[in-house]
Amino acid sequence: MENENEILEILKENQELMKQTYKSVEKTRKYFLYTAIVTVLMFILPLIGLIIIIPMFLDSYLGSLEGLI
Repeated sequence: MENENEILEILKENQELMKQTYKSVEKTRKYFLYTAIVTVLMFILPLIGLIIIIPMFLDSYLGSLEGLI
């Protein structure tokens, strides 16, 4: 009978520890997800900006050279 009570107590303790571990893992997963999203945005947004800005810059630059050529 004592063994059963000890086993039940250990199982309850393990269950509580598993809940705490799950909460910690979920926080870590969300942290990595948000970090990945921010990293992708910090890489993609400047590329999109360059795709838009470079043709405008080249048009302006080459337009100013046309008078000299």
